[in-house]
Amino acid sequence: MSSSDPKTRPKPVTRPPAPVPPSSWAKRTGFKPKFSGETNASDSGQIALPPRSRENENQPDLEAGRARPVPPVVNGEQPVSEKGPAEKDQSVKKRREADGTNKGSSAAAANGHTVNNGAAPQPQQPTRRPSRNEDVVDVLPQNVDDEGFVGRHSHMKYELRDTPGLVPIGLYGFQHYLSMLGSLILIPLVIVPAMGGTYEDTANVVSTVLFVSGVTTLLHSFFGSRLPLIQGSSFVFLAPALAIINSPEFRGLNGNNFKHIMKELQGAIIIASAFQALLGYSGLMSLFLRLINPVVVAPTVAAVGISFYSYGFPQVGNCLEIGAVQILLVIIFSLYLRKISVLGHRIFLIYAVPLGLVITWAAAFLLTEAGAYSHKGCDTNIPSSNIVSEHCRKHVSRMKHCRVDTSHAFKSSPWFRFPYPLQWGTPVFHWKMAIVMCVVSIIASVDSVGSYHASSLLVSSRPPTPGVVSRGIGLEGLSSILAGLWGTGTGSTTLTENVHTIAVTKMGSRRAVELGACVLIVLSLVGKVGGFIASIPEVMVAALLCFMWAMLAALGLSNLRYSEAGSSRNIIIVGLSLFFSLSIPAYFQQYGISPNSNLSVPSYFQPYIVTSHGPFRTKYEGVNYIMNTLLSLHMVIAFIVAVILDNTVPGSRQERGVYVWSESEAARREPAVVKDYELPFRVGRIFRWVKWVGL
Repeated sequence: MSSSDPKTRPKPVTRPPAPVPPSSWAKRTGFKPKFSGETNASDSGQIALPPRSRENENQPDLEAGRARPVPPVVNGEQPVSEKGPAEKDQSVKKRREADGTNKGSSAAAANGHTVNNGAAPQPQQPTRRPSRNEDVVDVLPQNVDDEGFVGRHSHMKYELRDTPGLVPIGLYGFQHYLSMLGSLILIPLVIVPAMGGTYEDTANVVSTVLFVSGVTTLLHSFFGSRLPLIQGSSFVFLAPALAIINSPEFRGLNGNNFKHIMKELQGAIIIASAFQALLGYSGLMSLFLRLINPVVVAPTVAAVGISFYSYGFPQVGNCLEIGAVQILLVIIFSLYLRKISVLGHRIFLIYAVPLGLVITWAAAFLLTEAGAYSHKGCDTNIPSSNIVSEHCRKHVSRMKHCRVDTSHAFKSSPWFRFPYPLQWGTPVFHWKMAIVMCVVSIIASVDSVGSYHASSLLVSSRPPTPGVVSRGIGLEGLSSILAGLWGTGTGSTTLTENVHTIAVTKMGSRRAVELGACVLIVLSLVGKVGGFIASIPEVMVAALLCFMWAMLAALGLSNLRYSEAGSSRNIIIVGLSLFFSLSIPAYFQQYGISPNSNLSVPSYFQPYIVTSHGPFRTKYEGVNYIMNTLLSLHMVIAFIVAVILDNTVPGSRQERGVYVWSESEAARREPAVVKDYELPFRVGRIFRWVKWVGL
């Protein structure tokens, strides 16, 4: 506590220490410092920033929508009013013994803090504010709320290693997966019709995706990063999959186009997944992590979401009274009703997507049964080119897109079906498609790195080590190999929506995710489940995708909270990355297309036929395919621009928000960190010689 002015010195018990005056940049932007040079340490090793003024001492609970009282802070500690000093010392000692180590003094000393062990307040020299160009140690292994206060995940109901019981775990696991329903099932509903597959094919692919997602989630929870992250078909792989599906060599196929194109996708995914596994298990990912920071992750992931604007609302427009209503319902549930709790659960915020789907589907069913989309003499099964009646030609499009009984997937699906590897045939390998997927696997790894860091701050005692991150990326590569063998159409990776789901449900136990994965595997064996999902009308799928892609873009940009978002350096880098991620692919997609050209693909798939008319036209057809395809993908351009600028433009670690991972030596000395990330069943001891992977 500063003692420079006796008149202005606060009282030891009732008033907190005066905060360090912020710099002029902080005054202008309202930036809340979270770094070692501007914090105080408590005796438990937690970092507490200078408290706010008296009028703002109630912290707002962003989820509950109400203020929560905060006791006065004394010497960086939260005093316990009803406990004496002896009881307080015992509780602190028990907490330290539970984690297996006395982290208070060591953590504070490592970050340059003064430790007060309950004695009388000692005079403290004013802390020096670090200069702009000076490297500052980031101390964000613990969660930081919006007001800059740090606490050890007090807002989480269950943390990483908590096991509350079978019934709560089952309920929370079901809730976790149901809240991410859109991310798990929507990709097959897009790519299978694009490949010429039937409703039965769609149902089979959906069941396969659920099966592979359950298996890979279990593998990742036990042998990957060990964080409670659901694995599944990622939107990162959707754009390159559509580019391969719309390749010129597949347009003149006769017979079963679906199986032929699926085998091509399988071959490309298997090779790219092997490359990703090599990237992780070889330790190269640990070196690559030095280039990946929030300013790189934010525009790259955001570009994945905003790149599908040509598919979203144009599909919704085929039946506005259904699609637009569903979008509005999801928005109302997730925003306007997000604070309403039922039995302690914010059902509207957690289940916004499934609730919107169920209500809209029920309304569309009633309209269909009431005859709103029935026209005498018109049949949706007759191709539009063969319809003679002008009346039917006018209404057949609305009948096809608004009716809910046009799909027979549920009726034709068997009750039991076991997804098995190579069910579509032997994969076909082409090097040009494999190289495209290898580049995309790097983007998927960048996405996963951001998810690892953000989720670890919510549920774990410390962020993982670079070796644990490499191990997780390597296992994601092996998981994608399984996805390629089983034939899901895309690779398997960490779903970006995990972080939002964990923050909303406050459920961080990996046991809940593991139990939910087992339930997912069981459901995948019931063929009727896949048939039911495959019967969702295309308009509703597009409406859900509009919300999911918007969420994905927002989650990507939310990574900027780890950096100085108001810095002109970061603003320019992110702005350039996002702009060129839209503008450069637009140049490639529009090159060589005349305004009056009549293309054979729907308008929403035209951005993915660039390989036939792109600007690269060398004598090497494979090189033309690779360059035209990669440079037409929004996320690839965003990643290239962001990674070059962020790693060449000067900036301090504080300004860049450099990800801080736990050091291996320090992590191995903390039993709590070892329990969080060590491989189970003593598997880690077998591979202890592999220093670049794991703890």
